[in-house]
Amino acid sequence: MPRPAPLAAATRLPTPGRYGLLVFGLALYGFALRLMLEARVGVAPWEAFHLGVTQHLPLTLGTASILTGVLIVGFTALFLRERMGPGTVLNVLLIGLFLDLLAPLVPRPPGILARWLQFVFGVGLLGLATGTYVAAGLGAGPRDGLVLGLSRRTGWDVARVRGGIELLVLALGLYGLGQAPRFPAPGGSVGGTAHGRD
Repeated sequence: MPRPAPLAAATRLPTPGRYGLLVFGLALYGFALRLMLEARVGVAPWEAFHLGVTQHLPLTLGTASILTGVLIVGFTALFLRERMGPGTVLNVLLIGLFLDLLAPLVPRPPGILARWLQFVFGVGLLGLATGTYVAAGLGAGPRDGLVLGLSRRTGWDVARVRGGIELLVLALGLYGLGQAPRFPAPGGSVGGTAHGRD
């Protein structure tokens, strides 16, 4: 008999509880991203893109993330006709907000071992955060909606669409939009599995 997912019962919570779980998951997600960024050994593809944007526009990383999310939601809703839930909107707004708010609180480890430990911890926390906000059942993240919409339109499987998008945004972050961190994390491992928000 298959065992239920650890957070499956969250969808049976009353509505305020589900929103609380969603906000907690998004805060955890922003914290995990900030841990990875401050470790300075690599970033996920979308963060490389956001960092590239901040090299050319007077924006914080969180604001770049929010504006990118708004554009993605607009494109997905207008051209792909993908349904958006309240969780989609909160995802767009809150992850970027938490990214900026938590910046002064997250340390920058001095040694390479400590930096890698913080990065790996951030990757693991990112997976937990993704499961937490998805379990609230209030709508997919904007980047997930884009992947699902394009998969439905093209007939390609989700992994192929996600991989193609992440390679594109990584290339834009690294080459088209300016300097991003030197060692971006592999898109498939962070961006394709744990990196569900987007």
